[in-house]
Amino acid sequence: MFDSLRELWLRGIAFNPAAPSDVLVRLLDRAAGETGPLMCGGRDLPDAVVDAALRDQAEVIRRALARNQHVDPARLAPLATDPSGLVRASLAGGPRHYLRFVRPLPDDILVTLLTAQDGGEDGKVTENEIVAELESSRQIPLSFFRRMAGHEHPELRIRATWRWQSLHPAQRAGLLDDPDPAVREAAQDRNWVLDPERVEAALPSFGSRKRFKLDTCALSPALVEQCFADGTVHPLARNQHTPAYAVARLARHPAAEVRVLAATRPDLGPDLAAELRTDPDDDVRMHARLHPFSRTWTEYETIHRIIDHGPDCTCPITEPFTGSNPEPAVGPSPDWFAACAGSEEPILRRVAASWPGLSAELVKTLARDDDEEVRIRLACHHPLAPPHLLLDVFVTHPAHRPHLLTLPAFPCTGRAPLIGHTDPEVRALAAADPALPDPPVEDLDDGVRRAAAANPSLAPDALEALLADPRTAEGTAANPALPIQRMHALLDRCLNGTTTQSGAVER
Repeated sequence: MFDSLRELWLRGIAFNPAAPSDVLVRLLDRAAGETGPLMCGGRDLPDAVVDAALRDQAEVIRRALARNQHVDPARLAPLATDPSGLVRASLAGGPRHYLRFVRPLPDDILVTLLTAQDGGEDGKVTENEIVAELESSRQIPLSFFRRMAGHEHPELRIRATWRWQSLHPAQRAGLLDDPDPAVREAAQDRNWVLDPERVEAALPSFGSRKRFKLDTCALSPALVEQCFADGTVHPLARNQHTPAYAVARLARHPAAEVRVLAATRPDLGPDLAAELRTDPDDDVRMHARLHPFSRTWTEYETIHRIIDHGPDCTCPITEPFTGSNPEPAVGPSPDWFAACAGSEEPILRRVAASWPGLSAELVKTLARDDDEEVRIRLACHHPLAPPHLLLDVFVTHPAHRPHLLTLPAFPCTGRAPLIGHTDPEVRALAAADPALPDPPVEDLDDGVRRAAAANPSLAPDALEALLADPRTAEGTAANPALPIQRMHALLDRCLNGTTTQSGAVER
């Protein structure tokens, strides 16, 4: 019986919100097996535990900590220079599981990883492989590249060229005239996307991928005509470098989906905008009504990140939605988002609901919006979204549940009325409500039983019996009502018993 309970007790204690540092540090012991890495990577940790994990000789512990999304990333700075390249790569790669919002790393960590001269003392990865992990991790905010355009370190100015078109014109000019020849070369290499002749010459080499370049590169008249001739006009309709005469042709294109894309372009003339507002296609007319809110390309892109995504959209939450920055090159102004919130067009209200800088007053209004997608976006994106709204979206839209459970405002109480719900995930949520008088520890679903066993409203004398039952042992070990001395006693048995080696892992 002990063997079947041991791992359950260890996992439960590892995620017990009331477990103090001295309890959690014991789980870093080799005898705790996989529990230590699971804890280091999967929950918020007290400073003392973070310090212990940073000093731990086991690489597997430091690698798990490097991927922790809950710990203040500034505390992870020592891992950027860890002797193990695998630890550095884990920090660069970020959370192992898909998250809609990935917290960016602080500048000092990014600078350390991007300027490293080696991949660690173990030689298992190279510095370039670590950078490749970082590039795909979503942990580098777009604003970082703008800040690095004037950095004293030439390597970081070279990195700034990676997001060439997102830099201000003055920054691009400065990099093209940089005193360091390697920086100038990198800038010239990236600048090809803004040179129509170089684009025309380079495009054939991209093969089937050239369509993606047509979205963003400067286009020669010959390329524009070629796009019309072979029907590749959708990229033209979104490309801000498309010349005015071509925009007029796109606005009158026979395909409604092309006119839709052209209808919100900032450079669409007033006559064409008025023409599209009377278009025979409903969708085109609706997009044309959005045109007054699309005065800049950042506003255009912000609107188009929302259009046609649907209520179960789980796209990554990235800039410009990660903060309030009125700089036009980064994102639209707060006044623009406020105007969107008051619009009669649901799409614009969805845009506003996706911005976390919206005022509390507007949040209160949008929380009652008639459009369901507005309410869903508000719940998923805004820190002031009311808890009842988060709970409503959790119940009605399972796609958003993993993200909603990561939000600080998600309600811990008020769930009890859902205890009879047919969906076991919803029942499990209700089973954890401390206000629930009788947690359903006998529910047929494993997740519901585990949540019920972790409910602190359980009577103390009930915990021992539940600890001894494999169906409820893990949840009970995670119960914050479990006395600390009992946690230590369980660890004494699990870590010092005769069968502890069965759970050990090679590190």
